[in-house]
Amino acid sequence: MFKRMKEDMDVVFEQDPAARTYIEVFLTYSGLHAIWAHRVAHAFYKKKLFFLARTISQISRFFTGIEIHPGAIIGRRFFIDHGMGVVIGETCEIGDNVTIYQGVTLGGTGHEKGKRHPTVKDNALIATGAKVLGSITVGENSKIGGGSVVLKDVPDNSTVVGIPGRIVKQNGKKVSQKLDHHILPDPIADRINKLQAEIETLNEEVTKLKEGKKHANHNL
Repeated sequence: MFKRMKEDMDVVFEQDPAARTYIEVFLTYSGLHAIWAHRVAHAFYKKKLFFLARTISQISRFFTGIEIHPGAIIGRRFFIDHGMGVVIGETCEIGDNVTIYQGVTLGGTGHEKGKRHPTVKDNALIATGAKVLGSITVGENSKIGGGSVVLKDVPDNSTVVGIPGRIVKQNGKKVSQKLDHHILPDPIADRINKLQAEIETLNEEVTKLKEGKKHANHNL
């Protein structure tokens, strides 16, 4: 148990340059506290002590601002950065070395039964405020941009941004785990900019035609 806790704290040092000492991380990192509480709650959940498991998860939510359903399956070296507003649903499955930021929701889309929450595979990163909804899969080494809403499967080694989420990189050059949220490509904005450029070109052509017509009338 203590070896696993140290592993969790080592991940914090790898991911967060603000982390200074083990005692600081142990006492002040809410994401870490939420993960540890979840492990306890999940153990009771597997023993079908659902009320006790849910009580522990709600107490953890009260103190950390992070809601992890005790039924969720979470792998090793999971890192929640800041964490306020994070929601992880009951049938979520999260692999190893996954990182998520504050405001992320791994949720369902309705009242369906069975597997209704996302599966997030190893080494995935989900940025601030992203919503990943339904029984979909986020592939290995994939990244979800800040504020995106993802409703479809994301292949391995992909970057997804926008509402709804669109794949903007796949199997290309390796993307750093330190995702720059503020410079992610935006396919909608790119399309709008392209349309604006086309409109400006058409306006210039119309202006030239009008000037040519006026010059022809003047010569007559």
